[in-house]
Amino acid sequence: MSEEQVNENKEEQASTSTKTSSGLDQNVAGLLTYVLWFITGIIFLVLEKENRFVKFHALQSIFVSVGLAVLYVISVSVPILGWFVGIILMPVQLILWILLMVKAYQGEYFKLPWIGDMVEKQLDNK
Repeated sequence: MSEEQVNENKEEQASTSTKTSSGLDQNVAGLLTYVLWFITGIIFLVLEKENRFVKFHALQSIFVSVGLAVLYVISVSVPILGWFVGIILMPVQLILWILLMVKAYQGEYFKLPWIGDMVEKQLDNK
């Protein structure tokens, strides 16, 4: 199956399957997966049984939040230069967090580079 067909299939599922296992609309559930970073990602990953859209955003939430947390810890542990990187990283995290929530609420499969591909592989293996 080509990548275009896969994207069309995902968009079709997003437009036809609006309810999730939790009873929420999928765009609301997708947004909520990002609210408390990896915590809500894990909650929705465990609760959601069928909806690929919610699972995608839950996994992406987990991967992004853990990755950014590791980057932040590494950066602040390096004196001076790392502190500046940590200061710059904080607003980048906030902007990314808001962007991902908005895209999920709009019903988009918004894939981040590298992380989105890892998430797709995880979903395809299940």
